[in-house]
Amino acid sequence: MIVYFSGTGNSRYCAKLLAEWLDDTVLDAIPFIREGRAAELASDAPWIFVAPVYSWQLPHVFADFIRSGSFSGSRDAYFVITCGNDIGAAADGVHALCAEKGFRDQGTLPVVMPENYIAMFQAPEREKALQIIAAARPVLEAAAACIREGKPFPPLRSGPLDRLKSGLINRAFYRFQVKTGPFAAGDACISCGKCERVCPLGTIRMQAGRPVWGARCTHCMACICGCPTGAIEYGRASRGKPRYQCPLEL
Repeated sequence: MIVYFSGTGNSRYCAKLLAEWLDDTVLDAIPFIREGRAAELASDAPWIFVAPVYSWQLPHVFADFIRSGSFSGSRDAYFVITCGNDIGAAADGVHALCAEKGFRDQGTLPVVMPENYIAMFQAPEREKALQIIAAARPVLEAAAACIREGKPFPPLRSGPLDRLKSGLINRAFYRFQVKTGPFAAGDACISCGKCERVCPLGTIRMQAGRPVWGARCTHCMACICGCPTGAIEYGRASRGKPRYQCPLEL
């Protein structure tokens, strides 16, 4: 079974592509996360977890989803992590999570996909995004071959800088950067409520026709990048930047 978490569509696209090649089932973790409901899942096929990297680690909400859930059947677990550049030492965290859950860690595969974290970085324009996605396809094909043959992903090595990024910097990211205060909808807001619907934590509520953010957030960028009129900004950090959603869908 392929279980994914996705904000702007990169991981969803990868998960569905793998499901097509492997003739496997695919499941979105967001309804469980939004409802605070522990998953009770079973699969005879290996578990394949697909998610983006957030500051060089699995998103905390997705790791907590796995940690709190019941996954019976196969004990083999593969992790596919999408990233804009690299995943630091995220594989070390995955290995510890697998040990905690009794999974046989079959490896972590980084897959470079278009950058979407516009609260800090620049997202690519559509044509460049399509080029990046095309380059990711053979990486995913090789991953599917490993899984089909029951082989682990190629091992990853992490150095001191990787461990710094996935450790101290990740903790600082969640403490100082992951906030909802800078989010705001401007005059272009048409009160469609899409931001409320796509928020994986259910933290956005429409009040008087405008979105209001609660305190809980994972900085997935689903609201700001999914706004059909580009009305949402993250303070000054997002101004003038292209919004990104995966332009391909299966």
